Amino acid sequence: MNEASALPATEDAPLQGMRVLDLGQYIAAPAAAQTLADLGADVIKLEPPGGDAARHVGWTQDAYGPMFSAYNRGKRSVVLDLRSDTGRQQAQRLALSCDVVLANTRPGALEKQGLGAAQLMAQSPRLIYGRVSAFGQQGPASIRPGFDIAAQAESGMMSLNGEPDHDPVRIGFTVVDLLASQTLTTGVLAALLRRGRTGRGGLVDLSLIDVAVAALANAWAEYHLTGQMPLRRGNGQPMAAPAAEVIATRDGQIVLSAYTQDHFARLCATIGQPQLAHDARFASNKARVANRPALTAVLREALSHFDADAIVDILAQGGIVAGAIRTMKDVRPGRSGVSSDLFTDVEAPGRPPIRVPGLPFSLDDRRQPVGRLPALGEHTSEVLAELDS
Repeated sequence: MNEASALPATEDAPLQGMRVLDLGQYIAAPAAAQTLADLGADVIKLEPPGGDAARHVGWTQDAYGPMFSAYNRGKRSVVLDLRSDTGRQQAQRLALSCDVVLANTRPGALEKQGLGAAQLMAQSPRLIYGRVSAFGQQGPASIRPGFDIAAQAESGMMSLNGEPDHDPVRIGFTVVDLLASQTLTTGVLAALLRRGRTGRGGLVDLSLIDVAVAALANAWAEYHLTGQMPLRRGNGQPMAAPAAEVIATRDGQIVLSAYTQDHFARLCATIGQPQLAHDARFASNKARVANRPALTAVLREALSHFDADAIVDILAQGGIVAGAIRTMKDVRPGRSGVSSDLFTDVEAPGRPPIRVPGLPFSLDDRRQPVGRLPALGEHTSEVLAELDS
């Protein structure tokens, strides 16, 4: 990707002129709203008097904790007390002034405030309402509280992650929340495209559990085709070898895959052991899967004399998929394919800027500039005045 210049917030921005109300907390809805803000929408974050809980999750130094800092740039913060008649009325007016409303609450919670999907869409047929629940809107499970970890567990995701002789392991970040935010963004953009053609709004409805189950489509296909339950096995793919194998090098670890016959032959030639391609233990994918421990031992011995970055380059020249296993401190803009402009400074009142990834794509070789984090209620007067103008 070419280094991108900032995309100005003008008519060039894809969502310039769109107004979005973010009723969410934590990740799923706020992260989707942030993407819409990055694409040029005016995103108004409605917060309770105490603020989005994400401001303080695992953080006490200020009102801009890691979770809030990651998913709330470029928004305007409005504080309304929905326990009061005035607050509810103002929130309803604000919602009806918007093109899109996003929420991630337990079913029925916003209906009590007059902010439910059916209530608002009845008054504004052009409104697009996107909502995320944990376990759907109907049925016994819908009343359950649910975070990312519950969806990882109940979808089957955790059952596939970890070593076979140990407990299941959660994926080390809130993967379901992030997948849900991306799914919500896709649904909203599809609804906006349809509204441009028909003038009609719509409801984008999804749940964490459905998103998590859908993410396992390949495992579901394997299960139904083979009749065997996919189980966790740590590194390495169960039906191919070498595939996602972790191999130690002189100064670190790499992961590599070369399970087609052509790729495996190229791997053997690249590491200077072409005879391995004809070894009966490794001559076919089926044989390699059956003899995975022996294959892994041979690869570890062959690569143990190389530095991780050096052998990744050598394997890449041979057409072999490989990557050095890095910690976050080792990930650098402009290195190993990471775009030089992916990271951006995010400002917040009263503290130095921090660096976080921005949009992971560019449009016409440009990226939308990343905005600052809003102080709690910073834009309340401004936004309410706009409703009366």
